[in-house]
Amino acid sequence: MQYDLSKIDQIAADIIPHLLHPVVLFKGTLGAGKTTLIKSLAKQLGVEDVISSPTFSLVNEYKTPSLPVYHFDMYRLNNESEALDFGVEEYFDSGSYCFVEWPEQIPSLIPSNHCTIDIQIDSHTKRTLIISNTQS
Repeated sequence: MQYDLSKIDQIAADIIPHLLHPVVLFKGTLGAGKTTLIKSLAKQLGVEDVISSPTFSLVNEYKTPSLPVYHFDMYRLNNESEALDFGVEEYFDSGSYCFVEWPEQIPSLIPSNHCTIDIQIDSHTKRTLIISNTQS
């Protein structure tokens, strides 16, 4: 699915029905728009708070009318034990949306049932998304 960044909110609304599992992995190079897409998805899910990258906190929690949304940035992790130390498995088991940037940092901790959104840069304003759902 190709989109223009100016239409990000519509793309986010279109994506949500395709997310068959609450753990969603976001892959793409630095600057591909992972955080931008997560911000838009969170808004579509009812988050009214200011949404920012959890680069230094590792995880941000956002309130919605139903379940919270968790946003992870694993970029700065040195190893998987750091994710275990902050309880990543409990978040993944919560049933809430868990949006994970840089999941490559925690490969053995990813649940077998998850979604992956791969973002490819086509130009300064255009991206291509590939959404896949993995189930054991």
